[in-house]
Amino acid sequence: MKFAVIVFPGSNCDTDMYHAVADGLGMEAEYVWHTESDLSRFDGILLPGGFSYGDYLRTGAIARFANVMDEVVKAANEGKPVLGVCNGFQILLEAGLLPGAMRRNESLKFICQPEPLVVENSGTMFTNGYEKGEIITIPIAHGEGNYFCDEETLQQLEENKQIVFRYNNNPNGSVADIAGITNKAGNVLGMMPHPERAVDELLGSADGLKLFQSIVKSWRESHVISS
Repeated sequence: MKFAVIVFPGSNCDTDMYHAVADGLGMEAEYVWHTESDLSRFDGILLPGGFSYGDYLRTGAIARFANVMDEVVKAANEGKPVLGVCNGFQILLEAGLLPGAMRRNESLKFICQPEPLVVENSGTMFTNGYEKGEIITIPIAHGEGNYFCDEETLQQLEENKQIVFRYNNNPNGSVADIAGITNKAGNVLGMMPHPERAVDELLGSADGLKLFQSIVKSWRESHVISS
């Protein structure tokens, strides 16, 4: 399986993401600049955290119009796994690949700390390696991670089981303690916590590794079925 790690001006977690799949999984990965116009050679797309375009206007608002995003949308529509972490999640929201929006943390402060999460849905291509209700520890690092959506959207997320991770102790004010959601098809995941920073016990937790392992497992199974 080959992953594209999308790099925008201001990305700063691209190296972490690259090593999570290249070293943590032994999978092939490649840094892809935001001007790229063809992602067809990749099996999975990773949008890392950081401050794309300096977070001007709104987080992710400018990156959403980068050339590569047309290809990200195309990959998502083809059913390929697309993971957006932190700023990557914000970009997916701005691109309309996921519902809702991000606001500043309720504290109006940047928060950087390990955070316990509850695995709300273990039946996705991103979470099949976890148990439903499992508590995992994944670090967060954001100033605008307060997820918001209206009541109708929240009801749809609940009914469609699109809420994948919830905060066990909500640090930022996110509605319904939401830490990560998928699209209806289940192949696009956006989450504020950083699983790529939790792939080895030396980092304080290896709980994020299962997420990347889940992606590879799902990809392999789908290719065995299709062949």
